[in-house]
Amino acid sequence: MLENIRIILVETSHTGNMGSTARAMKTMGLTNLYLVNPLVQPDSHSIALSAGASDVIGNATIVGSLDEALVGCELVIGTSARSRTLSWPMVEPRECGERCVKAAASSPVAIVFGRERVGLTNEELQKCHYHLYIPTNPEYGSLNLAMAVQLVSYEIRMAHLAAQNIVVQKPAARGNVEKAATAGDNVEYPPAEDMERFYQHLEQVLNQSGFIRKAHPGQIMNKLRRLYNRARPETQELNILRGILTAVERWAGKSPDSDGK
Repeated sequence: MLENIRIILVETSHTGNMGSTARAMKTMGLTNLYLVNPLVQPDSHSIALSAGASDVIGNATIVGSLDEALVGCELVIGTSARSRTLSWPMVEPRECGERCVKAAASSPVAIVFGRERVGLTNEELQKCHYHLYIPTNPEYGSLNLAMAVQLVSYEIRMAHLAAQNIVVQKPAARGNVEKAATAGDNVEYPPAEDMERFYQHLEQVLNQSGFIRKAHPGQIMNKLRRLYNRARPETQELNILRGILTAVERWAGKSPDSDGK
């Protein structure tokens, strides 16, 4: 289960933070580290600060974009230290851990940490289902990157152990638990890349229909992203939405395979 949880660092500028993050992860049983367009490459300093977690650094996946790091992920949670213009569903570390452990039982999930100084951009945060907020002291809320990773990794660990204890402590109810799991946990959610293709398709149709004015697009797509991320459509539901968009295109004569083309 824990192998399905990705810790993603975006454009990290200090190799020491990579090593400290790897150490924070491994102490809690997490090993799946992604580095998105790191400004520096892992080096001997990162290995030294990993304090025995050099395997996490050595096996880190380095990619050029956040979209690449999110491929296959059913649940994406982005860290945000400040309020944004457009509000988004928020979770605190404990709920984050619980949601990640539950989703990771069936598919990859991702927790995204931003740049050391400026965090994640609004565009990057809009790719997330939830924003993670750590309720620090309002008079002094300074957390470095590795501290934040350690705190979140701890909550994931605790949620994982709690899930294991439920199975161990209630063996007589195993059949009922399995039936409940079959009814609720077998729901299939689309990976992040499928959601991105849906948003691109939706924006295309809204542009073609004139609903979005190119000169004044406003916040329509941002608000629609928030709506669908909050709703978290299942894979079958997303297929229905894509089918609706395709039907609209055909009706309007704008689809390549329509009768009028």
